[in-house]
Amino acid sequence: MSSAGDAGGRSIGSAARALAHRVWAGARSVARWYSAINGGQDYQRYVAHLRRNHPDRPVPSERDYWRERYAEAERNPINRCC
Repeated sequence: MSSAGDAGGRSIGSAARALAHRVWAGARSVARWYSAINGGQDYQRYVAHLRRNHPDRPVPSERDYWRERYAEAERNPINRCC
């Protein structure tokens, strides 16, 4: 028989840790999804592509990459959603 201090054989602290772990895992999943739809890994993929396929080209800073990407979107609005 379980006492008032445990929930079905598990301590309240362990149940709280399990719940916190699930909430944290869900938050990480949402953050990864949000990053993916907003291009969060695009710079890293671009750098990997440059190093693999064009090792002689200089790698731009992340700031320069995004500046050029936004400038290209303004020049060529066909690739934008709105």
